[in-house]
Amino acid sequence: MKRLRVAVVGATGAVGREMTQVLAKRSFPVKKLRLLASKRSAGKTMDTPFGKLVVEELTEEALAGLDLALFAAGSGVAGTMAPLALAQGAVVVDNSSAFRMDPSVPLVVPEVNPDAMTTADRLIANPNCSTILLLVVLAPLARALGLRRVIVSTYQAVSGVGQKGLDALRRETERVLAGEKPMPSTLPFPSAARHRTIAFNLVPQVDRFAEDGYTKEEWKMVDETRKILAMPDLPITATTVRVPVFRSHAESVYIETETQVDLALVREILGGAQGVEVVDNPDAFEYPTPLDSTDRGEILVGRIRRDLGEPRAVNLWLVGDQLLKGAALNAVQIAEKALAGGWWSQ
Repeated sequence: MKRLRVAVVGATGAVGREMTQVLAKRSFPVKKLRLLASKRSAGKTMDTPFGKLVVEELTEEALAGLDLALFAAGSGVAGTMAPLALAQGAVVVDNSSAFRMDPSVPLVVPEVNPDAMTTADRLIANPNCSTILLLVVLAPLARALGLRRVIVSTYQAVSGVGQKGLDALRRETERVLAGEKPMPSTLPFPSAARHRTIAFNLVPQVDRFAEDGYTKEEWKMVDETRKILAMPDLPITATTVRVPVFRSHAESVYIETETQVDLALVREILGGAQGVEVVDNPDAFEYPTPLDSTDRGEILVGRIRRDLGEPRAVNLWLVGDQLLKGAALNAVQIAEKALAGGWWSQ
């Protein structure tokens, strides 16, 4: 198998660190790994499964000679630097929102729409974390039963804000337990005009609000789901909430299908779906929680039940690791699909 020259862009952040770990755990054929980050981080040494590596400053020159660039930076950085990597011959998998809704850029969840990417596509977008977790579960049901409407409420871990979110939860929790004021400075996002406490609290805002009262995160779930499923008119609405959990998201999902719901069939479909594990035995108190999914690539699904008012609808609960399947793992799986498709032998 061809071994590739790989760079992780944004390597010092939470997702970037996870990408490096996933590359090693999945035995991705790395010939040489480069860690790229901001000028502030350049020169730092990181312990990785590939040995001690020095972080390099992200520049146009640093992107030369690469086969694959995994971007775990913000949309501003990706929008500027990803085209430079492409111009120098690299395949780019971008985890930011910069290119997701570009009609010319595939938006891919490998378990759902791997055929959306071809050898002609050198830039592939990684969907929003909450969208990925939802689609791994939703797509097999949509294919088998048809889809009429989706309503989703998310309970999102602080890892979605990056390392600053993880640090904020630890710091605020320690202060509250010590009887001190939490002094919030990070949620709902670091540059917000007002910050809210996340320790022992819920924050019903993920990203900025649009004029219609929905947040950018909620619109990402709507627009990205429609694009990935190729259902531009799908009725779907989302409410996204940040919760005091470190790294696994949870979602409560209402799914209205074309036919009357048969719970046995729903469980059979999900039980055979790639990337899904059904954990649904309420009598034994068995249902998924965020801790159950931490450091796991599967999406865990439970609380599967008919809707009380609509015979064609099912309600379910899912959890998944935001840093893993919601970001790093999905990106590496995209690269694996490209490798298996002979992209680097063209």
